[in-house]
Formats: sequence, C-alpha cells, structure tokens
Amino acid sequence: MKLATLNNGRDGELIIVSRDLTRAVRATDLAPTLQQAVEHWAVISPALEARYAELNNGTLDGAFTLDCTQLHSPLPRTYHWADGSAYLNHVQLVRQARNAEMPESFWTDPLMYQGGGDRFLAPTEDIEAVSEDHGIDFEGEIAVITDDVPMAVSAEQAAEHIKLVMLVNDVSLRGLIPGELAKGFGFFQAKPASAFSPIAVTPDELGDAWQDGRVHLPLTVHLNGEKFGVPEAGPDMIFSFPQLVAHAARTRYLGAGAIIGSGTVSNPGPDGGPGKPVADGGVGYSCLAEQRMVEQILHGAIHTPFMRFGDRVRIEMFDRDGHSIFGAIDQQVVKYQPD
Repeated sequence: MKLATLNNGRDGELIIVSRDLTRAVRATDLAPTLQQAVEHWAVISPALEARYAELNNGTLDGAFTLDCTQLHSPLPRTYHWADGSAYLNHVQLVRQARNAEMPESFWTDPLMYQGGGDRFLAPTEDIEAVSEDHGIDFEGEIAVITDDVPMAVSAEQAAEHIKLVMLVNDVSLRGLIPGELAKGFGFFQAKPASAFSPIAVTPDELGDAWQDGRVHLPLTVHLNGEKFGVPEAGPDMIFSFPQLVAHAARTRYLGAGAIIGSGTVSNPGPDGGPGKPVADGGVGYSCLAEQRMVEQILHGAIHTPFMRFGDRVRIEMFDRDGHSIFGAIDQQVVKYQPD
C-alpha cells in the first residue's frame, strides 16, 4: 500500500496513491491524517488496503490524477524523529579524514540522535539557509514509521511495529557540527528541518527487496541534474531497522508515528577502500561530506564545495523495473529571507 499527505493545512490530508504513482484517492473518511491512521493501524489499515486494491484495479470512483508537487512529507510533523547511523562506512570515512579512530563499540551499539519533529519540509519545498558558510549538505537516507512501540522491545518484536517506509533528506549544516559536538551535547543548530519522500509505502510493497529489515535497492541521488550517487541501501547497513527501533525504545516508549532513520546510505569500494565518485566509475555517495572526505584521504585536498544558493538535490529510489517507488525528494537551496 502507498500513502501520502496532501499539503493542505498543518497536518495535511491523507490520500491513497496507486502503485504506479499516477492516481490517488482521498481517505479522510477512514482517517483524516496519516498520524491518525498509524495511531489506529490495526483497525484502519484493512480498509485502506481494500481501497488501495480498488484504486489499482481501476474500479474506484473519486480517483484523481496525482501531482506530487502538491504533497507534503507523509507526516508533516511527528512526536518523535530519531536518526541512526547504520552505515558505518559513512562514519568511518568522516573520522578517517580527521585521523580519528572509530571505536569498536560503534559496531555493536548504534549511533542515534533525536531531531526536531515539529516541522518537516515538503519533498519539493526549498531548503532555506541563513548562510552558505554553514556548509549546507544533503543526506540521502531511508526511514520507517512505527505504530506504538513498547519500551525495551527486542529487535524481533520491533519488526512487527514497522508500518511504513520512506526516503529522507536529512539536511545538515556541516560547518556547525564540529562546534556543537565539541560541547559534548549533540546536534541542534546543525540539523535544520528534514524532508521526506512524497510517498510512504508498506514494507510488503517492496517485495523481496525488503529483507532482514533492510531495503535492498540502490538510492539514486542527483546534484544539479548530474548523477551523484547510486549506493546500495541493503548490504552495508550494519544495523537493521528493527535493531534501530529497538535501540530507540530501549528506555522509552515510542508513540505511534515515530520516525526512525537509517543514516546516510554509504558503500565502501570493492577493495574495502573509500569508494569512487560516479564520474570515476564508482557508485558515488549520498552526501557531499563523503565525497569531500574521500578527496581529502586520497588526494590530500578537498575540491567539492558544499551546496550553494540555487543548487538542487534530487533523491529517489527505483524498483528493479525502473519505476519510482516513493516519488522524488527534489529541493533547491535558497537564502532565508525573514518576513
């Protein structure tokens, strides 16, 4: 099943989207918003699934042509947004570039930070930035939405609470990160609003690409119309989504609508090294920081700039037949202009 939110008011309006992303139908009579749907998933999802089947069969009245530019992030806001760092190649690259060893504990205990969930960007909304000097970066990721998750669940139990999957652009201000981390209290100003793919899908929609709590497909990233990365999302995800959800719930309950992110999708090279840009025959990267770190490691100097005003990033995932699964996150960076 594929669900989305019309960008109509603060929490939007729940719609069901056809498998090919061409048509949609309102579902507000079943649940006004996606938040309400996940809060009552066991009761509401069968009716949503039935309407989804009718939509795909072409037997449903009231369907309309889908325009993804009219959609918000599936959850325009949420009570809980936490992002992991399950691709340790990404962590290793960043630390290697500054000659820092990666602690052994990182292989057994996931990294995770809690971000701001009060306002997400729509998938085609501009990224407003105060200054290019802040080091504006995109981060292509995958995330899951849960229903209510009890405290101290096992990973096996956590898997049953994953209801939807979507993509993320976890915008980062790299220039602010070192100063914040040096305080020993985590990210805040360095992590402005994130954006999510226009469509959220149930794991069964992914078919055999959903295995072991991971999405085994490439994540495609374009920067200013040029292919920047096509890393595989499955094999190098050290911690699965059930493990990440269980980690987040170790000492607290997670309310329905909690979003848990994977961290930046990242692959090492075939030789175990840092990999290569797409232009050099590699799979590239899901963020600018990685390409910059690889340049530093291999060549001793950074050549790739962070995003500037006017730059555009597009993040999308395709099935094995080349069809877009989640629709695209497609955003331009603009200078923030106070009202």
